[in-house]
Amino acid sequence: MTTLSGRDAYKDELSKLAHADERIICMEADLGGKNHPFQKQHPDRFYNVGIAELAGIDMAAGLAEAGYVPFFSTFASFAALRASESIKLAMGYMGKNIKVVAAYGGVSGGWFGTTHHTLEDIAVIQSFQNIRIASPHGEEETRRVIREAAASQEPYYIRLSRNDTFVSLGRPEEASCRELLLQNSAGGGRSSLCLISVGEQATELCKTIVEGNPSIAHVHLCYIDVDSLKSYSTMLAAIADRFLVVEEHRATGGTASYLALLLPQHEIHVHHCGEHWPVYGGSHTEVLEYLGFGLEPLRKQISQLEEAGVAHDL
Repeated sequence: MTTLSGRDAYKDELSKLAHADERIICMEADLGGKNHPFQKQHPDRFYNVGIAELAGIDMAAGLAEAGYVPFFSTFASFAALRASESIKLAMGYMGKNIKVVAAYGGVSGGWFGTTHHTLEDIAVIQSFQNIRIASPHGEEETRRVIREAAASQEPYYIRLSRNDTFVSLGRPEEASCRELLLQNSAGGGRSSLCLISVGEQATELCKTIVEGNPSIAHVHLCYIDVDSLKSYSTMLAAIADRFLVVEEHRATGGTASYLALLLPQHEIHVHHCGEHWPVYGGSHTEVLEYLGFGLEPLRKQISQLEEAGVAHDL
């Protein structure tokens, strides 16, 4: 099956939505390319603001105040960190209807290097109230998130990768991406261990793990803002006592951190990208391997947790 990357799916879906909704504005921080479909189809509503992310968010705030629905896309590192003050004030504090589409999330920039990688963005954005955070997996889920964001009055931070292409996990046609997605429920009973995946690379790892081990449950989360995580807590508590969150992020401030606060009676572990700077140059997968994030390290961690669980039960 041929699929688009999340970044390309975003551009295509937003271009389609803009035909029916003249309020939609597309803003780019000088990374849209010469053949951006939105620019071709809606040239009067496309703005390249250049390398000026802070000003871009402020411009988007003005457009939102005027009744438009601005989508602003840039590198995740520059959105969450360079423009953090404007995001905090315009989106978190004032609640302006701005949609930040943060491409190149995690270390998906690969060869672009440490300056263009971000393993801290979820922690930063999650600390600002009132912002929906979505980290979709694959083309279809990305398209759904863009549709949901366009229809919502809430500020959004949507974390995408660069060029990875994946087939999204199946959802009922009318289901929202805000609902947790249970891929494997260990035969319908309570699991000894449940993997929780956030983002594309993590979800692919978890899919591979549970295909070979039906005793492990897998829950995929697309929305990971505080309000969404709170809404999952009761359902997660019914699935397992021990969780392993898999996320292309640092441990500090990631999804596992907040779940640990919400589920104090449960064990919350995390497979993350460590505390080293991603100074190694290479492909997305190679940089992740350098940081200790990958299939074999995950399998080893699961094995250790299972052994610890058996010893505890004895």
